Amino acid sequence: MDQRINEAVDVLKRGGLVALPTETVYGLGADAENELAVRRIFAVKGRPASHPLIVHVGGASQVRTWARDVPVHFDALARAFWPGPLTVVLWRSERASDAVTGGQETVALRVPDHPLTLAVLEAFGGGIAAPSANRFGKLSPTTADHVRAELGDEADLVLDGGPCAVGVESTIVDLTAAEPRILRPGGVSREDLVRVLGRPVRLGGDGDDVRAPGMLVSHYAPRAGLLVVDPQRLYAEAERRQSEGQRVAALAPPSIAVPAAVHRAEMPEDAEGFARELYGALRKLDAEGFDLVVAALPDERGLGLALKDRLLKAAAPRGQ
Repeated sequence: MDQRINEAVDVLKRGGLVALPTETVYGLGADAENELAVRRIFAVKGRPASHPLIVHVGGASQVRTWARDVPVHFDALARAFWPGPLTVVLWRSERASDAVTGGQETVALRVPDHPLTLAVLEAFGGGIAAPSANRFGKLSPTTADHVRAELGDEADLVLDGGPCAVGVESTIVDLTAAEPRILRPGGVSREDLVRVLGRPVRLGGDGDDVRAPGMLVSHYAPRAGLLVVDPQRLYAEAERRQSEGQRVAALAPPSIAVPAAVHRAEMPEDAEGFARELYGALRKLDAEGFDLVVAALPDERGLGLALKDRLLKAAAPRGQ
């Protein structure tokens, strides 16, 4: 067995924190059944204790030990998307503590698609509670270097699994009601969920109820200001803000025009590439000291729905 896996399991078993690579973003993991370890995640991130965590498991067969009254359509989703960027919200069993559920009667579960983390889960044998390995509300890390820069030595171990292949968080689907609904768009598209389930999938939570991670109005935020505009408005808006004395960067693919005086952070044209590079690009612009990033609003189809969600939350007034 890879020595890194042995070391990660040892850290988890003694109540430590391990930064783990997944296909979405890096997670800050702890033994999901060790309440003190889980509470340390909240302390390191500065995360409100009422916000639930995702429990990562090694396979769909483990879900029914963490959840009860699992609906029949769960199995279709697990077959289609696991391992992968899909999280399901189910009624919790006694195994899921208040520490990981935020005191709610539901639990969020996922099987991540990264060989290193799957190997850790198999060797560990239990669930790993793992939100993104960053300070609460800030940009999620998509490389091990991002984790180290963000958290320093507050993670007992950082497993370097390379850059994340998807680059935005998992789609979270609530399966506790008769009609499935997306609480957070992510790496699995709404269209693919509809195709597999053969039924409509509603979008959105219930008001201010934080049923799952990433549901606050403001989240995933860079230090720089972020302005999200329709693509046809990007040129004029970036030019105007630059002329007002702000140091402006434009986050846009090559097909969108950018003023010569404005720094272009060039992004891929396709939604998958854009998602993979989004957080890294915003971190780089922060490091370069820009006052404002003007970003083009993506099309909502496919992964574009998740991109729109992340950009609008990153641009929202802070603290919401």
